[in-house]
Amino acid sequence: MQETRQYILEILRERGEATVDDIVRDLQSKRGAITAVTVRHHLNILQKDALVTSPQLKRRARPGRPQHTYTLTEKAKLHFPNNYQRLASSLLEELRKRLPPDGVNVILEGVALKMADQASIPDAPFEERLRMAVTYLTNSGYEAYWEASDGGYLLHTSNCPYHQVANDNPQLCEMDMRLVASLLGTVPRRVERRTDGDHHCSYLIVNAAGVP
Repeated sequence: MQETRQYILEILRERGEATVDDIVRDLQSKRGAITAVTVRHHLNILQKDALVTSPQLKRRARPGRPQHTYTLTEKAKLHFPNNYQRLASSLLEELRKRLPPDGVNVILEGVALKMADQASIPDAPFEERLRMAVTYLTNSGYEAYWEASDGGYLLHTSNCPYHQVANDNPQLCEMDMRLVASLLGTVPRRVERRTDGDHHCSYLIVNAAGVP
């Protein structure tokens, strides 16, 4: 990644949230002079890459114009070293040792339902609901998009947030299926899977026009 944008991600990780002025000051201490215009340019690119959230209005505690703050998305957090993959793999291994297969599936189904609940997607026309599901999945690291298909829609995810674990834990693919179904309010049919060597995980939603 380009150096300045990596610095911006590090600043947002350290601060939790930051304004353009905050980022300018921190960047000046790291790499020298930089303007607010340049910072906004880099923030726009990071937003397009789904690494930084859209700016949120924050009112000052003292008199002055309100400012906009930026934060990292869940996808951005994957750019930093962590032990999540090893921890997840170990937890799943222990679950398989101690529980029957159905028990593991019940736990992962509960995880999928909780994730869908956190997305807070309301009842809406199907395409609007699909767009909100894609936004949630992309912000969660799946890099999702959709397209119209004969008789319905295709939802694609081009990244697996836990690809290092999924190959040895196929139950995670079923968890994703349950997540997609819960987000959309209808059960899709999976037509491609990355763990099978496909470029995407793809889900076909048939007759979606009749879905509320």
